[in-house]
Amino acid sequence: MLIGVVVRRVGRGSPVTADLSRRGRTPLRALLVLVALTVVLEAADDLGDWTEVVVHVLALAVIATVGWLVAVAVFVAADAWLARYDVDVADNRHARRVRTQISLLRRLVVVLVAVLTLAAMLLTFPGARAAGASILASAGVISIVAGLAAQTSLANVFAGLQLAFTDAIRVDDVVVVEEEWGRIEEITLTYVVVHVWDDRRLVLPSTYFTTTPFENWTRKESAVLGAVELDVDWTTPFDRMREELDRLVAGDENWDERVKVLQVTDAVGSLVRVRVLVSAQDAGTLWDLRCAVREGLVGWLQREAPHALPRVRNEGAPGYEVAGRRGPRPAPDPRTAPRPARPADRGPAAGEGLFTGSLEARRRSQAFAGPSEEDQAERARHDRSAADGGTAEQKTVPPAH
Repeated sequence: MLIGVVVRRVGRGSPVTADLSRRGRTPLRALLVLVALTVVLEAADDLGDWTEVVVHVLALAVIATVGWLVAVAVFVAADAWLARYDVDVADNRHARRVRTQISLLRRLVVVLVAVLTLAAMLLTFPGARAAGASILASAGVISIVAGLAAQTSLANVFAGLQLAFTDAIRVDDVVVVEEEWGRIEEITLTYVVVHVWDDRRLVLPSTYFTTTPFENWTRKESAVLGAVELDVDWTTPFDRMREELDRLVAGDENWDERVKVLQVTDAVGSLVRVRVLVSAQDAGTLWDLRCAVREGLVGWLQREAPHALPRVRNEGAPGYEVAGRRGPRPAPDPRTAPRPARPADRGPAAGEGLFTGSLEARRRSQAFAGPSEEDQAERARHDRSAADGGTAEQKTVPPAH
């Protein structure tokens, strides 16, 4: 009680001392009581054989309490160091990196303190001290077996250390993992907790961030760019659309006045693709700004330029009227529709067709399509000349006797 009062009075103006007094009050009192009991029992004479057993138990409790006090001191020192780095600022990249490293170091030191405390407690047993030499002699084989049995866990531990000291991710970084947008909420030696935008928690092993590609939106700075894409008609007045974008971002407090661009990125088919780039101080603010810009531009198109809304053009397409009427044409009646001319009904023009150019080609043409009009006329002339020649010959030849 007296020590607590003194500590509180001395550290009245120091938050570190006050935190140490608050956290270390219980283990310090337990330590003082255990030490007092041990001294009393060791000073007493002829209390029986049970005294040695009780003193040994009290010694184990003293060692455990000392380890508890050391762990409390580590937590107080880590919190005091973390308090020097405020993350509630515009550019908090360095502060988040330091906080991530201190958090992992605190966990490592606490684990080391626990292992050393357990080792010190085991060394109080004579059998454990005798077995220490054989344990050290077989430490190589044991380490190999343990490494093979727990290679996944050890890989996550080393991956956690790598993440902390290579500055790949930090607490409060904005990342996109597994197609989910969120912030790094906690980094441990074996896993990482991502706070997803809809308040879900995505828990991933530390090896995920060392073996799988992911997006880190705040790797270098918190300020980021965002895109808004719209499909509009070819008749869109882009100059007026840029004026509307200027008006929208100028009246929005989420815009950091760095980037504001409207570009036509594609114009193929019946639509025109417009991309708007805007910037904000962080990812959350950028999301709100993109939504506001998208909503504002869509509303402007509906109010001021309804003809620029996206539409599918069908003018001139088969089955549609061209002269202002919409809808499919009625199907023609097969009984009254004119039949297309067959290749045999029309003669081949000069220089066209597959079966022209030589005597053999014309024979193939006759085999496939029948004789042409020229062939039929030539055959008729040949027949008439043959008939006339035959009559004259009959007139000049004398009759046989």
